[in-house]
Amino acid sequence: MPNTATNSYQLALRQLTDSGLPTGAFAHSLGFETYIDRGVVVDEESFGVWLGAFLSQQLTYSDALAMRFLYEGVPVAELDELLTAQLLPRQVREASVKMGNRLLEIGTEVFPSPELSEYRSLVSGGRAAGHQPLAFAVVARSLGVPPAEATAAYLFAAVTSLTQNAVRAIPLGQNAGQRVLRNAHDAVASAVERAAHLTPDDFGAVSPGLEISQMRHERQRARMFMS
Repeated sequence: MPNTATNSYQLALRQLTDSGLPTGAFAHSLGFETYIDRGVVVDEESFGVWLGAFLSQQLTYSDALAMRFLYEGVPVAELDELLTAQLLPRQVREASVKMGNRLLEIGTEVFPSPELSEYRSLVSGGRAAGHQPLAFAVVARSLGVPPAEATAAYLFAAVTSLTQNAVRAIPLGQNAGQRVLRNAHDAVASAVERAAHLTPDDFGAVSPGLEISQMRHERQRARMFMS
């Protein structure tokens, strides 16, 4: 008799959040490289401060909230339009779309569903951009992943990718990167809890400092990352 644990959504969720999933996350700093260039993020402690701010602001009030609204039945096309409008820094908006489109492509091949096909059709028809958190949420919901678990998995995957990039860029030691990830556990849980109680009026309420750093990155003289 097969093990029911290996037949649930758990293995699929692990695959979707694996750092080796080829969505291009390794090419994006989502703004922290600007802080490196300006001498603000220089070590494990300062990167942890930036990561905490990014997680509690942009990832919570944008990505996590969009995922929650999709699970609650808000049309994906409407949420896609809202994300496009509120992601003001061009590089971050393009990063969300690039990684989202890759996730739509991978998901269609590996975890096909009518909901995913519908979203991909909207994107291919030019009626949606195809943002990463929505693509992830569509796949996760079709697999039966509970909303809070899907959001936590998405947020921690984002934190992991950014930390791996910081290990290379600052640089941090591998052990330092693991300490940063361990310290982020409570922050991810808090972000999931906070997103569950936000309202539509909260959508996109992001720290201007984060957005300004993301805009400055576009004109940075030398950089490792696309955003």
